Amino acid sequence: MDVKAILLGLAFAVMWSSAFTSARMIVAVAPPLGALALRFLLSGLLAVVVARIMGQSWKLSRTQWRATIIFGICQNTLYLGLNFVAMQTVQASVAAIIASSMPLMVALASWLWQGEKLRPLGIAGLLAGILGVVLIMGARLQGGLDPFGVMLCLLGMLSLSVATMAVRGATSGGNFLMVVGLQMLVGSALLWPLSLGLETYEVTWSWRLVAAFVYTTLVPGLAATLVWVTLVNRIGAVKASTFHFLNPFLGVAIAALFLGETLGPLDIVGVAIITLGILAVQLARAPRGRSV
Repeated sequence: MDVKAILLGLAFAVMWSSAFTSARMIVAVAPPLGALALRFLLSGLLAVVVARIMGQSWKLSRTQWRATIIFGICQNTLYLGLNFVAMQTVQASVAAIIASSMPLMVALASWLWQGEKLRPLGIAGLLAGILGVVLIMGARLQGGLDPFGVMLCLLGMLSLSVATMAVRGATSGGNFLMVVGLQMLVGSALLWPLSLGLETYEVTWSWRLVAAFVYTTLVPGLAATLVWVTLVNRIGAVKASTFHFLNPFLGVAIAALFLGETLGPLDIVGVAIITLGILAVQLARAPRGRSV
């Protein structure tokens, strides 16, 4: 893995992890589903325009349309919709930790139900990751963490895991950004009626809200996707996925830096255990004889 690939991986991890902090800033002063629907509308249109400039077509194969619909529902409507609602009462660091455990859930499901072989290192990583989540959630729940918000985050993570397994490899073939853009537009179309039917449109306007919304639309929404595609094309999906092990630490650190969220001793220990667990799982799933 060369220096450019490492820098791309670090950039992606930072952008992905920062999305929870910017989302927390938004939902504190604006309706979460409405804000997310607008974000997806803008991000989706931008992605489609950029994809067309890059020569990508919106004439998708049946497999790609299937991936677009499933991911539009499971990732954009359910996963992010549930997380945005949950972060009205749940800290950004908690949402980041739960979402970061998605690679563990996918590895576990692939091992148990799809017959994917997992080496002893991977099994140890799964157990460590689960232990880390239990440590953090146990300490936070005793400290007054909203159980309903945690449940929404968990349901969101499970929906993303299901989508990841259902459409694995379906977005390959050089049309990735167009598929992602259309997924965002699918998510936006589904979120608008939910927002209009369930939410009261009361917004406390400030420079902080505008900056957070612009950031989450352009950086986690679009730039992170472009960086990820570049990274995968450069080093492959397995090696690129190794950078997910940074997400628990970065998600907590960014929330502490910009939102002042406090960390207890068990939080630090739990994040370290989850980080090592994700790394172990990714290393164990890498092909034998190849360095990650």
